[in-house]
Amino acid sequence: MDVALATCARLPEPDPDEAPLLQALHAAGFEARSLAWDDPEADFSRARLTLIRATWNYPEQPDAFQAWMDRTSRVTRLWNPPSVVRWNLHKKYLVELAAAGLAVVPTDWIQKGSRETLAEVCHRRNLSVVVVKPAISAGSRLTLRVGPENRAEGEAHLTRILAEEDALVQPYLPSVESYGERSIVWIDGQIHHAIRKSPRFIGESESISSVDAIAEAERELALRAVAHIPGPVLYARVDMAPGPTGAPLIMELELIEPSLFFAHSAGALEGMVRAVRRLLAVA
Repeated sequence: MDVALATCARLPEPDPDEAPLLQALHAAGFEARSLAWDDPEADFSRARLTLIRATWNYPEQPDAFQAWMDRTSRVTRLWNPPSVVRWNLHKKYLVELAAAGLAVVPTDWIQKGSRETLAEVCHRRNLSVVVVKPAISAGSRLTLRVGPENRAEGEAHLTRILAEEDALVQPYLPSVESYGERSIVWIDGQIHHAIRKSPRFIGESESISSVDAIAEAERELALRAVAHIPGPVLYARVDMAPGPTGAPLIMELELIEPSLFFAHSAGALEGMVRAVRRLLAVA
């Protein structure tokens, strides 16, 4: 087999990228199929190249996922590579990006077991509406918008997260409701397209629409973010939204299993196939 797409045994939601990517790989003459990372019977050693795609349950078992990466990278070429995935796994990378001078949504990283309250964070940051979520997360896992109307719920939610894992508290950006969150897709050295996303919280489905143009400030910020990644990557998605001044702020730098919205960009799909051909040629 030429290419394995790493997915999970039970997808929490459909993966719109899987079918077009498999179809494009097959059309290019590659033998490709999807294998679940959490299926003990899946044999990734049969694949010359493995792309991490819809491994969307990894936040529930991050240690097992990292152990799978180590095993898999010994028997096949794994992209994105484990070192980069580990850096990106815990969202404390946002604090690092901010320290490096990139425009990032202000992020309070609160470590597991901390007794810090949401009220204390909001008072220190002078915030009234915030987003609370785990530091290891995907989709809308345990992501809650907290305002004055549900402050008690937010306090309890933060306490529950901190009992088990690290948490993040960030200001809620109202621009995600009007301008929308922009997901900028980068593949093999090139920005291909952007998607407008609506805000998403616990239990909600993803809502997207195609976007034709990428503002120059968004493009520059996305390229700076990719340049800061501590290692080579095949694909990246930079999610951002306008901050209080209107300038874009990075919300996420997705390097593990982001949807790349191939259905919205033939160029992105072609770029991925070209990259696969190049990687297999040098294997």
